[in-house]
Amino acid sequence: MSNQSILKKTASELSTLIARQELTSEQVVYAHWENMVQLQPALNAAAFIRWEGALKEARILDQQLAGGKIKGTLHGVPFTVKDWIDVAGMPCAGGDIKYAKRVPAQDATVVRRLRQAGGIVLAKSAVLVEAEMYGRVCNPHQVGASPGGSSSGEAALIAAYASPLGIGSDSGGSIRQPAGYCGITGLKPTSGRVPLTGHFPQINPLADPRTVIGPMARSVQDLCLALNIIAGEDGVDPSVMPVPLSSAMDVAIPGLRVAFYTSVDEALNVAPVAQEIVQAVQNVAKLLEKSGCQVQEMAPPLSIEAMAITRDYWARPESGSWDEWQVNSMVSTLSADRVEQHLFAWDKYRRSLLRFMNDVDIIICPIAERTAALTGEDEGSVIFTAPYSLTGYPVVAIPVTKSSNGLPIGVQVIAGPWREDRALAVALVIEQAFGGAPL
Repeated sequence: MSNQSILKKTASELSTLIARQELTSEQVVYAHWENMVQLQPALNAAAFIRWEGALKEARILDQQLAGGKIKGTLHGVPFTVKDWIDVAGMPCAGGDIKYAKRVPAQDATVVRRLRQAGGIVLAKSAVLVEAEMYGRVCNPHQVGASPGGSSSGEAALIAAYASPLGIGSDSGGSIRQPAGYCGITGLKPTSGRVPLTGHFPQINPLADPRTVIGPMARSVQDLCLALNIIAGEDGVDPSVMPVPLSSAMDVAIPGLRVAFYTSVDEALNVAPVAQEIVQAVQNVAKLLEKSGCQVQEMAPPLSIEAMAITRDYWARPESGSWDEWQVNSMVSTLSADRVEQHLFAWDKYRRSLLRFMNDVDIIICPIAERTAALTGEDEGSVIFTAPYSLTGYPVVAIPVTKSSNGLPIGVQVIAGPWREDRALAVALVIEQAFGGAPL
């Protein structure tokens, strides 16, 4: 099989081909490494490439397979990791020069689990659209377009066929926006589903449950594969709950109650959603109706008070517009009274959305109000992504089509707490019908 054919395979397909000994892990690792190195000058998506160690592990896994031993469901498959997640022996600086010499001695829980399943770390991916440590990351669909942030390099590598599977993190849209802008799939799991152990900077999940770690890939099946590996308690992160993980294959699509929306309250002062994105959401709604779902256009509660929580905790606005956020610090300095006010508002918002979800199984909405920004243009707001970080609900970002200028358009598929199975099942229907937005 040619290297080009190998690169077009999903992680699930590669796992099957390696297990059947129709491909070797060494072939698969080499093909992705070669493509990554060739694309690096144009995309700048890899922060640190791990070649010799990855090749050595691939050869060992090939030898084990020849002896009849399969390590796990990812046996011999390479994957990449956002540079906010620890990989033993590799730098983890989060794009910040002052942490350039930080080299963790242990893997993050998610990395350890993927390795135990037979996966091979091939690279750490660049974070943020433009970090001081490694510069600007480019979108494979148009080099002058933004890949979205902050799992920027991860989305770019996967979209460009330099990685079949990746691990990102999401606090307000950091898996979903890059997935949408680069035309791949991404899962923000329920808060408390996947351990944050080994995330850098360290997150206190009890103080700020918005941040989650999740998989990114080119297929929904790969999201399911990765989630089954990385989910569950690790004995370290106290926020992870022992809630069983249900299979998307067991979800009955007919009868699901689906709400969709394409706009928000004008008082939030957000730019209108591009018409091509509105059309994509409407097309998904029509598809689900034809699939037997009960579909209605209905927006969940989205209060200015609730969005102010994300604004104050995550960013300092340069103006009153939600379009013009400038992320100056991960956590802003708030008074004790202000924190208490936010906690009450946060709880009130979570309760209101939970009441909404009593009558709805799935929500469909845009990822952002625009496609990927070109150099110098506004990046777009988090008005469609941040609400579901505040509630901790599972969300799949899934590509649907491309815009008239060739940039991917995706939608969010939101389910209630702990119902990743529903979000993934609906995303699978969308993927099968529309075929995504491949490079």
